[in-house]
Amino acid sequence: MEDLIKKADILVEALPYMRKFHDKTVVIKYGGSAMVNDEIKKSVLEDITLLKYVGVNPVIVHGGGPVINETLDRFGIESQFHQGLRITTKEIMEVVEMVLVGQVNKEIVSLANQFGSKSIGISGKDGNLIEAEDYELEDDVDLGYVGQVTEINPEVLDNLINSGFLPVVSPIGVGSEGESYNINADLVAGQLAAALDADKLILLTNVEGILEEESDKDSLISSLTIEEAEDMIETGQIAGGMIPKVNSCIDALDGGVRRTHILDGRISHSLLLEIFTDRGIGTMITK
Repeated sequence: MEDLIKKADILVEALPYMRKFHDKTVVIKYGGSAMVNDEIKKSVLEDITLLKYVGVNPVIVHGGGPVINETLDRFGIESQFHQGLRITTKEIMEVVEMVLVGQVNKEIVSLANQFGSKSIGISGKDGNLIEAEDYELEDDVDLGYVGQVTEINPEVLDNLINSGFLPVVSPIGVGSEGESYNINADLVAGQLAAALDADKLILLTNVEGILEEESDKDSLISSLTIEEAEDMIETGQIAGGMIPKVNSCIDALDGGVRRTHILDGRISHSLLLEIFTDRGIGTMITK
């Protein structure tokens, strides 16, 4: 009986949050360990399905770097990186699009549908959802078909959400001449959240969140303002792969999103812990 009462207490604790987020849009960047580990993958998509059933409107934006690496290795295609970005030739772009749109996206859609979501997969090329152009660096290195977002046209997503679907978005952009662009999924998620007027942006990652000291796992920062986050980038406390995640949060906040979160996707049911409990986890960045 005590176990049953505890479960009832958890539901009561979640009730005000269910009311608060009913019919609100939450954009979830899905990647890292959450995509590689089968148990965590199942947990994440169960969480997202539950969000859908209690009246939240989740939108998934996914990455797929490890699968792209495996596929390029299998085809014997070498990759070069510059400042953490994959130099994307036309040949590599074809593989990236094949993997993200034709494989990873459909695996997520299929698994989500097994849990009861009415899920549908699209890429940024569908309905010109994500318009893009060349990503330019200050040192003028040509990154090939690496793109940056120029425009988000959210009508197709609005229609899917209003029709009760769970959209799963591949971060492939479309250029002015119909060419495909490989775009960082974190940055896509931030700009998509702003265009959809989302209430929350949640980035699932492979670390606890933003740490005061990178070597100290107990130095998690639970909350940051935009100004504090920008200062930490300037001083090097936020570096490497965490920079696009933080910039994604800043883009979303500047675009009107209320809250942004960087969560440890390795924790079982991290989404539910963040959205439906008093405690929350990870790092929240706000205005």
